[in-house]
Amino acid sequence: MNLFEIIYPPMCSVCGAPSKKYLCKKCEIKLNQIKLISKEEAVSKYFDECIHGFIYEGIIRSLILQYKFEYKPYIYKTFKSFFEKIEKLYLLFEKYDIIVPVPISKARFKNRGYNQSSLLAKEFAKIFNLNLEEKVLIKIRNNPRQSTLSQEGRILNTQGVYKINKSAKIINKNVLILDDVFTTGSTCNECAKVLKESGAKLVGVFTIAKD
Repeated sequence: MNLFEIIYPPMCSVCGAPSKKYLCKKCEIKLNQIKLISKEEAVSKYFDECIHGFIYEGIIRSLILQYKFEYKPYIYKTFKSFFEKIEKLYLLFEKYDIIVPVPISKARFKNRGYNQSSLLAKEFAKIFNLNLEEKVLIKIRNNPRQSTLSQEGRILNTQGVYKINKSAKIINKNVLILDDVFTTGSTCNECAKVLKESGAKLVGVFTIAKD
């Protein structure tokens, strides 16, 4: 048992039952019953398609809020255990070369201690045979949380917040952006914009949930 598991003994993040995979069989069945795994074309925006795992409600909403705001980084293991068994995702992701997590600001990282999108992106890179690029897309401003703003405010809030650090790594590549929740798509759209402007060929989005 490593230090992480001493601090956070392996248990199902949904019900709290002991589970080495952080997801028990009973709750895995429950999540399978509510999963979405939908793909939507998004030709009017900078990203080409978006894929969502769940609807942002109930169990999933609770898990994501705990994951982001209650210092429970281990919850990424629950999502990893669930998504790695979804065969449809292997087909949906096979066109992509690179996975890029939506970055958070230095201030927010210091406060939270981790980037929730990055933790899961690392696992997806291994599972779906993608190259992980965590430093290509960076956030240059600590803007207000999107959840506190109106739809129009969310669009304005993300403009000019992201930039590309190493464009050579994404030129003519198919890039998959990973984020936690898709609401208006403003964050993912702004990320996709700078990726496309820097040479990415195709940009897709995967989010744990859709609001």
